[in-house]
Amino acid sequence: MISFNYPPYVETALDYIQQAVASHKICGDGQFTKKCNQWLEERFSAQKALLTTSGTTALDMAALLCDLHPGDEVILPSYTFSSTATAFVLAGAKLVFVDIRPDTMNIDENKIEDAITDKTKVIVAVHYAGVACEMDAIMEIAKKHNLFVVEDAAQGVMSTYRGRALGTIGDFGCYSFHETKNYSMGEGGALIINRPEYNERAEILREKGTNRSKFFRGQVDKYTWVDFGDSYLPSDLNAAYLWAQLEVADKINEDRLHTWNCYHEAFQPLADAGKIEIPVIPAHCTHNAHMFWLKCKDLEERTKLISYLREHDVYSVFHYIPLHSAPAGLKYGRFHGKDEYTTKESERLTRLPLYYGLSEADREQVIEAVRSFFET
Repeated sequence: MISFNYPPYVETALDYIQQAVASHKICGDGQFTKKCNQWLEERFSAQKALLTTSGTTALDMAALLCDLHPGDEVILPSYTFSSTATAFVLAGAKLVFVDIRPDTMNIDENKIEDAITDKTKVIVAVHYAGVACEMDAIMEIAKKHNLFVVEDAAQGVMSTYRGRALGTIGDFGCYSFHETKNYSMGEGGALIINRPEYNERAEILREKGTNRSKFFRGQVDKYTWVDFGDSYLPSDLNAAYLWAQLEVADKINEDRLHTWNCYHEAFQPLADAGKIEIPVIPAHCTHNAHMFWLKCKDLEERTKLISYLREHDVYSVFHYIPLHSAPAGLKYGRFHGKDEYTTKESERLTRLPLYYGLSEADREQVIEAVRSFFET
């Protein structure tokens, strides 16, 4: 069976993990955590980057930094993972879901403004499959209504919008380094802070409410509990595993893009014939080949395709069940406007195997299996 995903691995990771162990510093903010933070800042021109224990906790930090209160509202797409929503529920906000665009599966920027009320505080832009939302329009709306913008760029490391790295455009950006992502530390993530006035608060929040970061920099002679916080620091062992991948980030990115481009070329004739739909990448965006999806005619055909592929040793999986229809979505939020595309498009989409190191033989097996389903 060709797996849907294998976590990325680079051989130097074991050497780096051993170095972390030998240093007797395996908790948070060790040498490899600092290397990763610095790499993210320099590579993406990020104002400040902080590794976290997950993409979820990066979102948690962003939501808390937005200083939300009970009754405040947050606008987000329903077609996303639960973490996008739970972060703002934890902060006490009400969720307001709006429809997506069928071409990119991202939030429809033209539906956002109508959902804004005097209680709205945040717009969440989820960059699905590492393809950017229309950030110029979203930032303009946010500026007009004095709202925060949080980029859920969990899938967007190495992607850009008009030349800017995803995660560096809004007030806060959130990356994931889960094992299913292009770059992984097992469980992990990063918060990108694009407004320097939030740097110190973020460090305190991340360090259990203390000013320990300032102490380690020699800015205070002792550290103490100064505000609300939690523990969002990943182990330096995890960061060592990630650092090995960041050192060869371009190689990993090019490998994934090669597979994505092979899929795109192979399936374009099926798309031209109207049998499937394949991803659309806007001209002003570069993507990171996080996933390759295709859309069937309807839910019934998708179910048959997934079953057919598994019979041919190809593991293909569908994606999110829209949050607004989930029990927690009904409890914590509401859908604004018409659900024209969210549910319909989610029922048609499935994802094909795509990971660093996918062999040519396996890739061709995937291509032939998909072709044979639609050509019979």
